[in-house]
Amino acid sequence: MTHFPQPHPQQRATRIRVGGSISAIVMKADGQRARAKLQSVSITGGMLQLGRALDEGDFVEVAFQTQSGPVHGMAEMLHPARTSPTGALQPFRFIALDDTDHKNLSYAVDTTAERNFLLGSNKKR
Repeated sequence: MTHFPQPHPQQRATRIRVGGSISAIVMKADGQRARAKLQSVSITGGMLQLGRALDEGDFVEVAFQTQSGPVHGMAEMLHPARTSPTGALQPFRFIALDDTDHKNLSYAVDTTAERNFLLGSNKKR
């Protein structure tokens, strides 16, 4: 079964920051590939650091590895958050994920968010 992640208008999806520690591949419909670094991710999308911005509205395939397994999904590129001569930070929105990819992504987001929450709670004591 394919999942079509939908943002919930009253509740923002949990996001985790990975700070460029995860490499990603972005493949455009014409077969061109771009290397990227994943900056943050949620079950509805994420932010990529790219060598150059892609066109807003481009439909792409995004693939990256998590501790719970690979994630490969269809996504729509959104308006770049920042561009510079050395690259771009550009958000994307997932439009379709297979069951296994959705499970891997959900588990990775949930476990990282829990771990970060617990670590943050321990620092305040």
